[in-house]
Amino acid sequence: MAKQAKQATQAYVPRLKQSYRNEIVDKLTKEFGIENVSAVPRLEKVVLNMGIGEATQNVKILEEAVEELTQLAGQRPVMTRARKSIAAFKVREGQPIGCRVTLRGHRMWEFLDRLISVALPRVRDFRGVPSGSFDGRGNFTLGVKDHLIFPDVDYNKVSSSKGLNVTVVTTSDNDEKAFYLLKELGMPFRQPGGQG
Repeated sequence: MAKQAKQATQAYVPRLKQSYRNEIVDKLTKEFGIENVSAVPRLEKVVLNMGIGEATQNVKILEEAVEELTQLAGQRPVMTRARKSIAAFKVREGQPIGCRVTLRGHRMWEFLDRLISVALPRVRDFRGVPSGSFDGRGNFTLGVKDHLIFPDVDYNKVSSSKGLNVTVVTTSDNDEKAFYLLKELGMPFRQPGGQG
């Protein structure tokens, strides 16, 4: 029985990963003249980060954030702690102020698929994600103002909406290749000259 379950999980390939393997790799090699298939840019990991400023006064909010991020990611996040004390924000060094989770493999592909095809279209007056959010080394960061756009989160159990950052780390050496990769994967980038 365990052997059959293992074979079933090995046979399963996320929809976005299949698209990458079957179509996007060929497009990237032709577009950028890449001869070695190993040099084709690919997704390395997706990092979800939730900074909870109110956690300094109320630790219960941070516990809620951990549970909600677990629902989103499918795995338990780690708490992030303050690196140094800042008196103006009432933050002490080592105090928990957020949570973060790193997704790889199938979970990474599944989350990105849900983000692109389910969550982002649910944003009111959505005109696309900004294409200027690359870091110069092929990594893309997207700020989500309200985590309730994901259907995975149970709306009835949430006390307040929280924002999160989604960082897509690629093996690309520049932003142009990473932009092309994400665009082919279906990331709805804002049209040049578009408002919002």
